[in-house]
Amino acid sequence: MRSDTERNRRHLIRAAARLFENSPTPVSLAEIAKHAEVSTATAYRHFSSVEEVLHAFRAQVGTELRDFSSAQTTRGMRKLDAVSRYWVSLVLEHGGAMAQMRSHRGYLERLREGTGYLTPQAEALTEPLRQTAEELGLGDLGDEALYLWNALFDPRDILDLIKSGRTEDEAATRLMGALRGALIGWSAARHGTPDSGLGFSPLKADTG
Repeated sequence: MRSDTERNRRHLIRAAARLFENSPTPVSLAEIAKHAEVSTATAYRHFSSVEEVLHAFRAQVGTELRDFSSAQTTRGMRKLDAVSRYWVSLVLEHGGAMAQMRSHRGYLERLREGTGYLTPQAEALTEPLRQTAEELGLGDLGDEALYLWNALFDPRDILDLIKSGRTEDEAATRLMGALRGALIGWSAARHGTPDSGLGFSPLKADTG
């Protein structure tokens, strides 16, 4: 890709992130082009829709998370904690732009069909989650562990926690505690023992 083409693409992604963070109303590709100081025609040569720009932005952030994960020398829960905390910091750094990703399709459906912007994030987390499950004696939960992580570390909910008065460290600590419990509970339910170590039993219908 030519250098000016790469530059225009980077500018469009940055402009979209700024606009989505600060705009209370829907943003158009023409507006993104204007803020990136390129023509609308140039914007359409790179992206067919605003959603596509958002996907590129999310993939970029996911790649940063993957690079951070690859650089870690720890493993298991310690690595998962470090990567998850870094994700929280990325969400706070990019603010509202991270909360714009919405889809009518579920996370597992998109992940399993290889939706591009989810791939680097999954690559950052798959091994730490597998090792954590192993440390906890849960066995391999596969991509269901990613599903649980995604449900808890949704950017909208992270930002909601911060707005409710939690510090970045408090939010990350509580989310990690919830994730640990979710992994344990999920594994127990898969094996038909939902009261395993958690002090509760499944409700059963009264057949008397």
